[in-house]
Amino acid sequence: MNVYPKDNPSIEIHHLTTLEQFERCVVLQLEVWGYSDGDIIPRRVFVVAQRIGGQVIGAFDGDTIIGFAMALPGYRDGYPYLHSHMLAVLPEYRHAGLGRRLKLAQRDDAVARGFDLMEWTYDPTEIKNAHLNIARLGAISRRYQPDFYGPSSSPLQGGLPTDRLYAEWWLNSPRVVNLLNGEPQPIQSLERVTVPQTIYQWKQDAQRRNLAQELQISNREALQSAFRRGLAVVGYERDADGNGSFLLGQWEEPKR
Repeated sequence: MNVYPKDNPSIEIHHLTTLEQFERCVVLQLEVWGYSDGDIIPRRVFVVAQRIGGQVIGAFDGDTIIGFAMALPGYRDGYPYLHSHMLAVLPEYRHAGLGRRLKLAQRDDAVARGFDLMEWTYDPTEIKNAHLNIARLGAISRRYQPDFYGPSSSPLQGGLPTDRLYAEWWLNSPRVVNLLNGEPQPIQSLERVTVPQTIYQWKQDAQRRNLAQELQISNREALQSAFRRGLAVVGYERDADGNGSFLLGQWEEPKR
């Protein structure tokens, strides 16, 4: 795996291959999201992902797996791609760039195997995740799925519908390559959709959860309207107070 600037050299990134390692990924889901049994991805799915051309990549602190990324092969509109279904990092290791390192390790492997597209879904109310996907990795979004997974047992969801944006990561595009080389292209935004930092408190407070749901609905309508008009999420900004904003503009899909 490549080493990127500002990496923590004490944390190593490797492919996972053994049943014991896949079982650790099951435990990590409980530690990260607090899922019930019905939402847990079992060990056998990690086995299948690793054996049919997907990815299971782990972050190690010594001999302990403290995070992982799992992807499955997909096929749409006549083209193969990798769908990165899950990325988890233990709470005590967050804010150290491990999510980005795991994504970059996925990219290294995907490019080496001839893929030019990876996709995944993400919660549009999660500001830090959206910033990572769009601003730090260079993904774009132009599809929105309300209540993608149905009801979630994770307390982090706050009882809201599991709305998801699709991230499209065009691995060899000038947008991505330039960004990863420290030379991001300028963003020309036509519209913006904002998520206040208080969304996190609203989701966890039963008395104010209606505010979170109202914001989710209004932002859903704004993003879907922009997508219908041919716009895409091409940038993401965070202000000094921690509020996030999707920047919408024109996007032209790379030729393949």
